[in-house]
Amino acid sequence: MRMLKRASACILKRGITTYQSRLCKNDSLFRVHPSVSQALAENKPVVALESTIITHGMPYPHNLSTAKEVEAIVRAEGATPATVGVIDGEVHVGLSSELLDHLARCKNSLKVSRRDLPYVISKGLSGGTTVSATMIAAHRAGIPVFVTGGIGGVHRDGENSLDISADLTELGRTPIAVVSAGVKSILDIGRTLEFLETQGVCVATYGESNNFPAFFSPQSGFTSPYQVCNPEEAAKLIASILSLGLQSGVVLAVPIAEEHAATGQQIEEAIQAAVKEARDKGITGRDVTPFILEKVNELTEGKSLQANIALIHNNAKVGSQIACALSKQITERKLKEKTHHHGKHSDIVVIGGINVDFIAKGKTKTLQFGQTNPGSVCQSFGGVGRNIADSLSRLGSNLLFISATGADSHSEAVLNYCKHMNTSGVARLEEQSTATYCAVITESGELSLGLGDMDIHQQITEQYVAQFEKQLSSATLVCLDGNIPVSTINYVCSIAKKHNINVWYEPTDSKKARKPFLSDAWKSLSYSSPNLAELFTMNETLGIPTPEVLPSSLEELLSVAVDLSRPLLEHIHCLVVTLGASGVLLCGEHDAGSVNLQPRKQKRRRQLCAVHYPALTVTAEETMNVSGAGDSLAGALMAGILQRRDTDCCVRMGLLAARLSLASPHPIAPTLTLDSVDPNKVQTHWPKPSFMWIA
Repeated sequence: MRMLKRASACILKRGITTYQSRLCKNDSLFRVHPSVSQALAENKPVVALESTIITHGMPYPHNLSTAKEVEAIVRAEGATPATVGVIDGEVHVGLSSELLDHLARCKNSLKVSRRDLPYVISKGLSGGTTVSATMIAAHRAGIPVFVTGGIGGVHRDGENSLDISADLTELGRTPIAVVSAGVKSILDIGRTLEFLETQGVCVATYGESNNFPAFFSPQSGFTSPYQVCNPEEAAKLIASILSLGLQSGVVLAVPIAEEHAATGQQIEEAIQAAVKEARDKGITGRDVTPFILEKVNELTEGKSLQANIALIHNNAKVGSQIACALSKQITERKLKEKTHHHGKHSDIVVIGGINVDFIAKGKTKTLQFGQTNPGSVCQSFGGVGRNIADSLSRLGSNLLFISATGADSHSEAVLNYCKHMNTSGVARLEEQSTATYCAVITESGELSLGLGDMDIHQQITEQYVAQFEKQLSSATLVCLDGNIPVSTINYVCSIAKKHNINVWYEPTDSKKARKPFLSDAWKSLSYSSPNLAELFTMNETLGIPTPEVLPSSLEELLSVAVDLSRPLLEHIHCLVVTLGASGVLLCGEHDAGSVNLQPRKQKRRRQLCAVHYPALTVTAEETMNVSGAGDSLAGALMAGILQRRDTDCCVRMGLLAARLSLASPHPIAPTLTLDSVDPNKVQTHWPKPSFMWIA
């Protein structure tokens, strides 16, 4: 047993190091500013902004002052600005004032579109992101609204040159709302609108007319297919696109205010002259637009630059109002859903802990105790029960979450973050502290110190949970996490036995895994999702011998897991054994060549089998966080079961949810939706599962 503990400790130690090294690598590739990350975590409005206007659209210092003015307008409207740029090979979503200044002064910055991102990152270069690259970064960060001056399009003579902006194809495959002053007036607007239609992009003019604007001019001679009159209508349009799961964007074309529009004829003459000069000088490709804009500004004696700044200001104001309206509508819809669910039948009841986590990471290889060390501290919201409930809520399950917090600022923050969940079963207790955990780690990821205040989990008592007996007895599934008291676990298991309810036990760690097995309560469990160490503990608690050392090969590991699952399957319907990078092993009743995951109606003699599903490949660069992958897997599995999907689909939903969690700074990815984990809609390579009988 001592050998097993030493082996487990080594694995845990290696796991922490691997996670942090991956996190460091990913941080060097993609960084979200703390103000942006916090706003997204709290479901507050955020507006993405591009940066080619800083690097290529205007001369210094107009570019810097305009960028700061635009960010100030966004803040004044109640949203958080997130200017996107590439600095020394790092993609930033949200720039500090120092980085804005650096980008504005940079003489050798590149214009970074989708095709350029890999090269610029690999070479550690800097650049301004175009519409397409900004859309990619905003979508990855979970920002649905993006404001720019004007979008690219089909260039004049594009029918011969095939010079078509990547902005248009990006709009056809990335679900972002782009608020702009239409198509830049130096382009072929008619063909651009035709191309957008081919790409399936919804185009709407914002305001009282459906005239499609031409950047400097409110009218282009073309009309938009659709029109929205105000921020609320625009927000409903965006919400509809997101709800439908369409992988395409929407263009919201905002005409420049008449009082700021430069004389149309004067600018048109200047554009024609600039286009001719560019052609005569042999200027092509990405150099055409900045040349023409600069030349037009020169020919109009600065009037076009003034109009450019004015339209960007106007777009920022309108885009921020739309982002605020969208955030408000989403919050109200979730609150309405929560109110609708309160007191009514829940498909699933989750009982478990809520944590506020703080990760303090040093900037040196070793930490000096007794003094202040340089480092960074980040906050996230966790707790196994909360994570599973979060996952289930995002996947459309009708649930009730039962837990306990203090009546403190931590409680306010976490409950505000969990507005999309039915938290009516969460008790806020005076003179108690919300559970918190602080991990202090070195630069390389070694855990130096961990401190946890989890006492409040003991307040999730049998007496408190008994208030929800009606919901428990009518639920399709009840999920317990191992943080709650043994007496509460025993009580819920007695209710399950009485009303024939299916209970899922998530052990949380090897020590807490023993709780249901201290009595016959475990015989009322239907599901459990232990890792190998927790499976060992369950067997040991029942007095069943276990190997003294952990297996080294995958074949041996699966064999041991099956052997240890066999005695538990005398009463438990199905075991989901998580194996980390080795995937997941399902053990239970055989049904049509797989394991039957559907809730059982009564116990019966059955033939047992096991199916091993390899994990999906996640690179070190993609991995940001490992704290919620297991909970995401369990939550998505439960969601699939409740939706009566087949076993393959349920497991693949779980694996996709786990992959999303690994790539997110949050334990449960804010981008988690049914579409994002639908195996039929997500293109990925699925390793073949392996089947084995259990004697």
